[in-house]
Amino acid sequence: MSTTSIFIDGGAGTTGLQIRERLEGRPAFSLITLDDTQRKDAAARAQALNDADVVILCLPDDAARESVSLIRNDRTRVIDASTAHRTAPGWAYGLPEVIGYEAVTSATRVSNPGCYSTGFIALIAPLVAGGAIPADACLSCNAVSGYSGGGKAMIAEYEEGQKAPTAWRSYALTLGHKHVPEMQVHAGLANRPLFAPSVAPVYSGMIVDVPLHRAQLGAGETANSLRDRLAGHYAESPVIAVGEHDAPTLPIELMTNTDAMKLFVFADAAGEQIRLVAALDNLGKGASGAAVQTLNLLTGQPETEGLRL
Repeated sequence: MSTTSIFIDGGAGTTGLQIRERLEGRPAFSLITLDDTQRKDAAARAQALNDADVVILCLPDDAARESVSLIRNDRTRVIDASTAHRTAPGWAYGLPEVIGYEAVTSATRVSNPGCYSTGFIALIAPLVAGGAIPADACLSCNAVSGYSGGGKAMIAEYEEGQKAPTAWRSYALTLGHKHVPEMQVHAGLANRPLFAPSVAPVYSGMIVDVPLHRAQLGAGETANSLRDRLAGHYAESPVIAVGEHDAPTLPIELMTNTDAMKLFVFADAAGEQIRLVAALDNLGKGASGAAVQTLNLLTGQPETEGLRL
């Protein structure tokens, strides 16, 4: 049986390690690996990049761009988990439930969505496309992630420091978070969303929350119609589902250790104020799970093979 060769460039990081875990025991794939010395050797990396059928980049933006430039053939397909190519021409956005499965399966270059962006776009893009939210709406988004979303440095800060943070922290206070461009472009919005991210003292998990006034919606739209639109859009998805939540609180850990995502629509009794909420794992559908889902689609494997659902 022929196998698909995979090279995870940056495989020692959190995202790379989690992708590798999801590929364990899967005979359809063979991993190209480099030892510590080879990873620092430009020629060895270039060889691995060109030998692989699929390359998954788990690197900082500039390093990801460099890796792409080292691929000299038209055969190797790329999944980039960095921010570098999420709005770049010629790159498919790896959220097939929104941009379409054909756009992903036929692509040679796929950008893995940002974790926050995944929740925001999944909530907003179908509603904008259907006219339920005007494309020129000025939206805000509040979100909280587990600290693993900050990579090795933040994980060390929380787990190894003498004075590890113990409380919720807001950040990106100058409103320049790197996920905003893809949130705007792939949600189909004319205006940048006002994005207020934060981090909580839990390893993983994520809540993305978009508050709305009914006056911001298209004519005749209500909380129930938004819920129905989202439920209809994701009815066939094995990964994204619209759910009900009757408890008074929604924990950040709701989808921890899964690659699925749940969407919710909450409203006040009068239906005048609405909250669209996505719950996911920043390491799952927000990162490694999404990359493996895309890998499955690129290689003709069952979409959910290896995922934690």
